[in-house]
Amino acid sequence: MSAFSSLPLVIEPADLASRLDARELILVDLTSAARYAEGHLPGARFVDPKRTQLGLPPAPGLLPEEAQLQALFGELGHNPEAVYVVYDDEGGGWAGRFIWLLDVIGHTQYHYLDGGLHAWLADGRALSQDVPASVGGPLPLTLHAEPTATREYLQSRLGAADLAIWDARNPAEYNGSKVLAAKAGHVPGAVNFEWTAGMDPTRALRIRHDIAEIISALGITPDKEVITHCQTHHRSGFTYLVAKALGYPRVKGYAGSWSEWGNHPDTPVEV
Repeated sequence: MSAFSSLPLVIEPADLASRLDARELILVDLTSAARYAEGHLPGARFVDPKRTQLGLPPAPGLLPEEAQLQALFGELGHNPEAVYVVYDDEGGGWAGRFIWLLDVIGHTQYHYLDGGLHAWLADGRALSQDVPASVGGPLPLTLHAEPTATREYLQSRLGAADLAIWDARNPAEYNGSKVLAAKAGHVPGAVNFEWTAGMDPTRALRIRHDIAEIISALGITPDKEVITHCQTHHRSGFTYLVAKALGYPRVKGYAGSWSEWGNHPDTPVEV
């Protein structure tokens, strides 16, 4: 039995600190190269957030090529028994995106360190500058389509009674006054709740205690399929994570996000 098997998806620094030596742990840091070099959680392996995205215009947030994922997870030492704990220094965007990647490769043993690096430091816990070596070469992976909503899929679901589209961008992007693509506005029927509004700055950017009530009042409820997006499925990494943590059974990330939808000639838009 794993040392993590009794824990929820979202864990506290104390939960992790007592399990840092667990054989099955793969601890992933998604801050920045500079921040990681300055100091990171003991044993953490750095993953440049850019490696979680394809990075090509017009939709840089799409899934990386399979060979890129095989190389990344080989370096991390991925294996069927692994338990991932992921964190960042921004409240969960990149960490949530990495959890989406884990869902894509069919690996469901993972946890998010609530508040990430900020919460760890607020607890007065030590950092390390030791850098673990890469474990190995590329690994074969099986990619699963279920965690991802393609543009075509989202377009086919517009207007469905059991669909909630969670737009994690800021209100100016949502209402079209800030233009970051050929078209401005939002996906028809989408609900706007900016990702940072789901974090508690008084608790080291942990997820708000009342997040379930807030999004439920907006119509983002567990009985619906939730498709979340932002501009590149980075900010919506956090909202994907939140819906998963709340136990919502049908959650998808729209990886193309607004950079794809807003630049496509055949997509409807509301403002």
